[in-house]
Parts: sequence; structure tokens; C-alpha cells
Amino acid sequence: MTWKHLCAASKLSDGEPLGFDVGDQRVALYKIDDDIYATDDVCSHAFALLSTGFLEGHVVECPLHGAMFDVRDGKCRSGGYMNIRAFKVEIRDGEVYVNLDENAPNGRAPDQALDAEA
Repeated sequence: MTWKHLCAASKLSDGEPLGFDVGDQRVALYKIDDDIYATDDVCSHAFALLSTGFLEGHVVECPLHGAMFDVRDGKCRSGGYMNIRAFKVEIRDGEVYVNLDENAPNGRAPDQALDAEA
């Protein structure tokens, strides 16, 4: 497993996404109540940073395309765009670590499109 340290948990503000460069990829963190979630920071439709988007509840909206993604599992909630990856997060001694080797806990492939009944 490749766990990467991103920041101190105290750096995150509730409801305000924060983006990070981690090697050659971008990761967004979201603090919602007492939980922290991590996803790809780039919209699956075209290059736009989700960390500059709008977070409402557990859904982040792409600032450019309006696509909406659930930060808990990366599933696209509108627009029929491809899902994004969601990553496991651990807090260790007040520091945020993200596992970039694994996808969302539900095991959904990151390239599955939105189901018609969802």
C-alpha cells in the first residue's frame, strides 16, 4: 500500500475542499463534520479542479461542467460523466494520510459510468 501524507487535519475547514499535488496526480480532500474524504481532484469530463468546486453535503460540483460527485465513493451523481476515484483516508497523530493504491471501499471501478437508475 502506498500511503501518502498530505497535511495536518487542522488545515482542513469543514465544507471547503483542498487540493494537493501528489507526484503526478492531484488529490482533493474534503472535511465534512468530523470525517475526511479524498478523491481525484480532476473532473472526469475535462480538466477542472474539483477542489475549486462547490461542496454541498457529501457532493462536490465541478466548477466548470456542473458534474456532481459523491466524495464518499467517487460516483457521478449528475450529467452521466465517468466516476472519479475515491481513496481511503487515515488520521495518524493529527496528520492526514491517503492510500493512493486503492479505490473507494465499495470497490467500484473508477471508469464506470453513472447507472441509468441512479
